[in-house]
Amino acid sequence: MTWDWNVVDDFMPRFWDGVLLTLQALILGSLIAFSLGLVWAIAQRSRFAAIRWPVNIITEFIRNTPLLVQLFFLYYVVPEWGPSLTSLTTGIIGLGLHYSTYTAEVYRAGIGGVPGGQWEAATALSLPRSRTWAAVILPQAIRRVVPALGNYVIAMLKDSPLIAIIGALEMFGEAESFSNETFTFEAYTIVGIAFILIAYPASLLIRLLERRLAITS
Repeated sequence: MTWDWNVVDDFMPRFWDGVLLTLQALILGSLIAFSLGLVWAIAQRSRFAAIRWPVNIITEFIRNTPLLVQLFFLYYVVPEWGPSLTSLTTGIIGLGLHYSTYTAEVYRAGIGGVPGGQWEAATALSLPRSRTWAAVILPQAIRRVVPALGNYVIAMLKDSPLIAIIGALEMFGEAESFSNETFTFEAYTIVGIAFILIAYPASLLIRLLERRLAITS
Protein backbone atom coordinates (compact mmCIF):
# COMPACT_ATOMS: atom_id res chain seq x y z
CA MET A 1 0.00 0.00 0.00
CA THR A 2 1.15 3.52 -0.79
CA TRP A 3 0.14 6.75 0.89
CA ASP A 4 -2.28 8.81 -1.20
CA TRP A 5 -2.49 12.53 -0.36
CA ASN A 6 -5.57 12.89 -2.55
CA VAL A 7 -7.40 10.54 -0.21
CA VAL A 8 -6.26 12.66 2.72
CA ASP A 9 -7.63 15.80 1.07
CA ASP A 10 -10.97 14.10 0.52
CA PHE A 11 -11.14 12.92 4.12
CA MET A 12 -10.14 16.15 5.89
CA PRO A 13 -13.59 17.86 5.87
CA ARG A 14 -15.12 14.80 7.48
CA PHE A 15 -12.16 14.54 9.85
CA TRP A 16 -12.76 18.05 11.18
CA ASP A 17 -16.44 17.26 11.62
CA GLY A 18 -15.38 14.25 13.67
CA VAL A 19 -12.94 16.31 15.74
CA LEU A 20 -15.67 18.80 16.58
CA LEU A 21 -18.04 16.05 17.64
CA THR A 22 -15.32 14.33 19.67
CA LEU A 23 -14.54 17.54 21.55
CA GLN A 24 -18.24 18.16 22.18
CA ALA A 25 -18.68 14.69 23.62
CA LEU A 26 -15.48 14.96 25.66
CA ILE A 27 -16.11 18.40 27.16
CA LEU A 28 -19.80 17.95 27.92
CA GLY A 29 -19.32 14.36 29.06
CA SER A 30 -16.55 15.50 31.42
CA LEU A 31 -18.76 18.21 32.90
CA ILE A 32 -21.46 15.63 33.59
CA ALA A 33 -18.94 13.17 35.03
CA PHE A 34 -17.34 15.75 37.33
CA SER A 35 -20.57 17.27 38.62
CA LEU A 36 -22.55 14.04 38.97
CA GLY A 37 -19.56 12.24 40.46
CA LEU A 38 -19.39 14.86 43.20
CA VAL A 39 -23.09 14.34 43.91
CA TRP A 40 -22.54 10.57 44.15
CA ALA A 41 -19.55 11.04 46.49
CA ILE A 42 -21.41 13.34 48.87
CA ALA A 43 -24.50 11.12 48.83
CA GLN A 44 -22.36 8.10 49.71
CA ARG A 45 -21.35 9.89 52.92
CA SER A 46 -24.91 10.74 53.86
CA ARG A 47 -26.04 10.02 57.40
CA PHE A 48 -29.22 8.53 55.97
CA ALA A 49 -29.10 4.93 54.82
CA ALA A 50 -32.09 5.57 52.53
CA ILE A 51 -29.82 7.83 50.46
CA ARG A 52 -26.50 6.10 50.94
CA TRP A 53 -27.47 2.54 50.00
CA PRO A 54 -29.38 3.28 46.74
CA VAL A 55 -26.51 5.49 45.54
CA ASN A 56 -23.99 2.77 46.30
CA ILE A 57 -26.05 0.22 44.37
CA ILE A 58 -26.52 2.52 41.37
CA THR A 59 -22.86 3.49 41.10
CA GLU A 60 -21.65 -0.09 41.51
CA PHE A 61 -24.07 -1.27 38.82
CA ILE A 62 -22.97 1.41 36.35
CA ARG A 63 -19.27 0.93 37.07
CA ASN A 64 -19.47 -2.83 36.63
CA THR A 65 -21.37 -2.91 33.33
CA PRO A 66 -19.74 -2.15 29.97
CA LEU A 67 -20.07 1.35 28.56
CA LEU A 68 -21.13 -0.12 25.21
CA VAL A 69 -24.09 -1.89 26.82
CA GLN A 70 -25.09 1.32 28.58
CA LEU A 71 -24.99 3.27 25.30
CA PHE A 72 -27.20 0.70 23.59
CA PHE A 73 -29.62 0.78 26.52
CA LEU A 74 -29.84 4.59 26.53
CA TYR A 75 -30.26 4.81 22.77
CA TYR A 76 -32.56 1.88 22.00
CA VAL A 77 -34.36 0.97 25.24
CA VAL A 78 -34.93 4.24 27.12
CA PRO A 79 -36.90 5.81 24.21
CA GLU A 80 -39.48 3.04 24.66
CA TRP A 81 -40.38 4.64 27.99
CA GLY A 82 -39.47 8.27 27.44
CA PRO A 83 -38.28 10.87 24.93
CA SER A 84 -35.92 9.89 22.14
CA LEU A 85 -32.50 11.53 22.19
CA THR A 86 -30.08 12.20 19.37
CA SER A 87 -27.09 9.91 19.07
CA LEU A 88 -24.72 12.68 20.17
CA THR A 89 -26.82 13.58 23.21
CA THR A 90 -27.06 9.91 24.13
CA GLY A 91 -23.31 9.52 23.75
CA ILE A 92 -22.60 12.53 25.95
CA ILE A 93 -24.98 11.32 28.65
CA GLY A 94 -23.61 7.78 28.42
CA LEU A 95 -19.98 8.87 28.74
CA GLY A 96 -20.76 11.30 31.54
CA LEU A 97 -22.89 8.85 33.50
CA HIS A 98 -20.40 6.01 33.15
CA TYR A 99 -17.38 8.06 34.19
CA SER A 100 -19.26 9.80 37.00
CA THR A 101 -19.03 6.56 38.97
CA TYR A 102 -15.23 6.61 38.65
CA THR A 103 -14.90 10.29 39.50
CA ALA A 104 -17.11 9.61 42.53
CA GLU A 105 -14.44 7.25 43.84
CA VAL A 106 -11.80 9.89 43.21
CA TYR A 107 -13.81 12.49 45.10
CA ARG A 108 -14.46 9.99 47.88
CA ALA A 109 -10.72 9.44 48.30
CA GLY A 110 -10.10 13.19 48.30
CA ILE A 111 -12.78 13.82 50.90
CA GLY A 112 -11.44 10.98 53.02
CA GLY A 113 -7.98 12.57 52.85
CA VAL A 114 -9.12 15.80 54.49
CA PRO A 115 -7.84 15.76 58.10
CA GLY A 116 -10.48 15.00 60.70
CA GLY A 117 -9.50 18.16 62.53
CA GLN A 118 -11.09 20.19 59.75
CA TRP A 119 -14.47 18.63 60.48
CA GLU A 120 -13.98 19.19 64.20
CA ALA A 121 -13.02 22.82 63.69
CA ALA A 122 -16.10 23.42 61.55
CA THR A 123 -18.27 21.82 64.22
CA ALA A 124 -16.64 23.96 66.93
CA LEU A 125 -17.47 27.06 64.90
CA SER A 126 -21.08 25.86 64.63
CA LEU A 127 -20.93 25.96 60.83
CA PRO A 128 -23.97 24.44 59.10
CA ARG A 129 -23.24 21.15 57.37
CA SER A 130 -23.75 22.71 53.93
CA ARG A 131 -21.30 25.50 54.80
CA THR A 132 -18.78 22.97 56.10
CA TRP A 133 -18.90 21.11 52.80
CA ALA A 134 -18.76 24.19 50.58
CA ALA A 135 -16.19 26.29 52.44
CA VAL A 136 -13.99 23.78 54.26
CA ILE A 137 -14.07 20.22 52.94
CA LEU A 138 -14.62 20.41 49.17
CA PRO A 139 -11.96 23.07 48.41
CA GLN A 140 -9.33 20.88 50.06
CA ALA A 141 -10.64 17.60 48.64
CA ILE A 142 -10.94 18.79 45.03
CA ARG A 143 -7.45 20.27 45.11
CA ARG A 144 -6.11 16.82 45.97
CA VAL A 145 -7.90 14.99 43.16
CA VAL A 146 -7.51 17.30 40.15
CA PRO A 147 -4.74 15.19 38.53
CA ALA A 148 -6.77 11.98 38.92
CA LEU A 149 -9.81 13.65 37.37
CA GLY A 150 -7.64 14.71 34.44
CA ASN A 151 -6.63 11.10 33.86
CA TYR A 152 -10.29 10.17 33.48
CA VAL A 153 -10.72 12.87 30.84
CA ILE A 154 -8.02 11.12 28.80
CA ALA A 155 -9.71 7.76 29.41
CA MET A 156 -12.99 9.24 28.22
CA LEU A 157 -11.28 10.50 25.07
CA LYS A 158 -10.07 6.99 24.32
CA ASP A 159 -13.55 5.58 24.89
CA SER A 160 -15.25 8.22 22.72
CA PRO A 161 -15.12 6.03 19.56
CA LEU A 162 -17.75 3.82 21.18
CA ILE A 163 -20.43 6.44 20.56
CA ALA A 164 -20.01 5.81 16.82
CA ILE A 165 -21.83 2.52 17.43
CA ILE A 166 -25.06 4.46 18.01
CA GLY A 167 -24.49 6.79 15.05
CA ALA A 168 -22.52 9.69 16.57
CA LEU A 169 -19.66 9.83 14.08
CA GLU A 170 -16.72 11.25 16.01
CA MET A 171 -13.17 11.00 14.63
CA PHE A 172 -12.98 7.24 14.48
CA GLY A 173 -16.56 6.91 13.25
CA GLU A 174 -15.85 9.27 10.37
CA ALA A 175 -12.65 7.38 9.55
CA GLU A 176 -14.43 4.04 9.56
CA SER A 177 -17.24 5.33 7.37
CA PHE A 178 -14.82 6.94 4.91
CA SER A 179 -12.56 3.90 4.75
CA ASN A 180 -15.50 1.57 4.13
CA GLU A 181 -16.57 3.76 1.22
CA THR A 182 -13.13 4.19 -0.35
CA PHE A 183 -11.29 1.00 0.75
CA THR A 184 -8.34 3.09 1.93
CA PHE A 185 -6.33 3.24 5.17
CA GLU A 186 -5.20 6.85 5.36
CA ALA A 187 -8.20 7.98 7.42
CA TYR A 188 -7.45 5.48 10.18
CA THR A 189 -3.85 6.66 10.31
CA ILE A 190 -4.82 10.32 10.57
CA VAL A 191 -7.28 9.62 13.36
CA GLY A 192 -4.74 7.53 15.26
CA ILE A 193 -2.25 10.39 15.10
CA ALA A 194 -4.95 12.85 16.16
CA PHE A 195 -5.71 10.85 19.29
CA ILE A 196 -2.02 10.89 20.20
CA LEU A 197 -1.73 14.62 19.55
CA ILE A 198 -4.67 15.29 21.85
CA ALA A 199 -3.98 12.77 24.61
CA TYR A 200 -0.20 13.08 25.00
CA PRO A 201 -0.03 16.85 25.64
CA ALA A 202 -2.99 16.48 28.00
CA SER A 203 -1.16 13.80 29.98
CA LEU A 204 1.94 16.03 30.21
CA LEU A 205 -0.23 18.89 31.47
CA ILE A 206 -1.74 16.62 34.12
CA ARG A 207 1.73 15.56 35.32
CA LEU A 208 2.83 19.19 35.51
CA LEU A 209 -0.29 20.10 37.44
CA GLU A 210 0.27 17.20 39.80
CA ARG A 211 3.83 18.36 40.53
CA ARG A 212 2.67 21.96 41.07
CA LEU A 213 -0.02 20.89 43.51
CA ALA A 214 2.45 18.65 45.36
CA ILE A 215 4.87 21.56 45.77
CA THR A 216 2.26 24.02 47.01
CA SER A 217 0.44 21.62 49.32
